[in-house]
Amino acid sequence: MDASVVGFVMIVVLYASVGVLAATGSAVISRKLFGPRAEQLFYAGFFVAIAAFYLAFTAYFRADAAWRLETYAVLAFTALAVIGARVPMALIIGYPLHGLWDGLHELQAHGGWRAFEPGQSTDVPLAYGVFCAMFDFCIAGYFWTRRQAWSSAWARQGLATA
Repeated sequence: MDASVVGFVMIVVLYASVGVLAATGSAVISRKLFGPRAEQLFYAGFFVAIAAFYLAFTAYFRADAAWRLETYAVLAFTALAVIGARVPMALIIGYPLHGLWDGLHELQAHGGWRAFEPGQSTDVPLAYGVFCAMFDFCIAGYFWTRRQAWSSAWARQGLATA
């Protein structure tokens, strides 16, 4: 096996592990810092921030042809975040969708799959997509465990959610 393949696999495993650890730490810390409603609002806002990273990559890598696609994706994820500020299922669905978007960029960046025309999506740093996909899927699992607490907190204020 080629040494570069072994190196890439090791990097992927490391970044995937860091993604799991980051999600775990985020869940533990956010639960201690915030009440249920504030926690849900925090993760809705954070969702916008992580989606917007792709616009930063588009600018940094000067991927001029990627602006339209990346902007549409950020707008779609932002819409899910706005809904998710009150409806937990929007975050539970949205974060894994973002994880798939991350994985797609990773595959695209390393020639594993060409979903878009070359240059239509932006490049990402090595294993960034792996890290983010792991974080997104793990944190969505955490949201699943918190959905009742989040909905109940809104209901206590007379602001029921779906």
